[in-house]
Amino acid sequence: MIPHKINKASVQISAEVISNKKFGPYHHMVFAVGEMATSVKPGNFVAISVGGEQSSLVLRRAFAIYRAIDKSPMGGSIELVVAPHGQGSSWLCSRSVGDFVDLIGPLGTSFGIPTTNANAMLIGGGYGSAPLFALAESLKNRGCRVDMVLGASTANKIFAPLEGKRTVSSLTLTTDDGTAGIHGRISEAIPRLIREFGTEVIYSCGPMGMLSAIAKIAKEFDIAHQCSVEESMACGIGVCMTCVVPIKSEDSIKMVRTCIDGPVMDGSEIIWDRKEISDAMGL
Repeated sequence: MIPHKINKASVQISAEVISNKKFGPYHHMVFAVGEMATSVKPGNFVAISVGGEQSSLVLRRAFAIYRAIDKSPMGGSIELVVAPHGQGSSWLCSRSVGDFVDLIGPLGTSFGIPTTNANAMLIGGGYGSAPLFALAESLKNRGCRVDMVLGASTANKIFAPLEGKRTVSSLTLTTDDGTAGIHGRISEAIPRLIREFGTEVIYSCGPMGMLSAIAKIAKEFDIAHQCSVEESMACGIGVCMTCVVPIKSEDSIKMVRTCIDGPVMDGSEIIWDRKEISDAMGL
């Protein structure tokens, strides 16, 4: 039985691969999903069955949705940016146009849009930045100023499509090795940029270490921070309990499932320092 908290708009479909193009170290893939595309919001993800019927890869893989198009000559579609790291993602990247995959979506929570015009900073690490581009469009349509900061270990791992650059008010790049933009970790540049742009709300996507660093900065500046948490998800629908993170709940600690209570969460509620958990439990 599927938990009641699962995204109510989610459906299970057989989605056709209608495009698969290599984009640097990543694959930009497009799937025909029909009416499902109308329910997708920035921050949602899909869970895809990988490996084929005879595979030992029995668990689904979760992939953040880069963009959804509900009106096109081929009907509704969704776009994913996939890094072929493990067996599951490599299998997906090897799919050809015309192949079909078993897909459940849209899943998870989405980014919240400010009720008033605000100066928003969107911070993304590596290909984890993909969901931020659709968010940038929504914020721009709301009348917000949108400043985007993208970082990675090296230049070719930054995902920054040309259409994304046109959507934002400013785009800042950082690389750990200095091969593009500002030399250093992305978190090192954020305080100066917050002051420069008068940032009022932060949205972030990327590795957990980066999200933790951004959360500390947001707290120092007293800025609202919504982050898309990257925890491994085995089922995507709240059954397996592999993607839990600790959050502050009144005077206690609560473990929540990022697949249904997230992946978009309030950064100030998450307990990033595991020592804080040990202290609270008297360990």
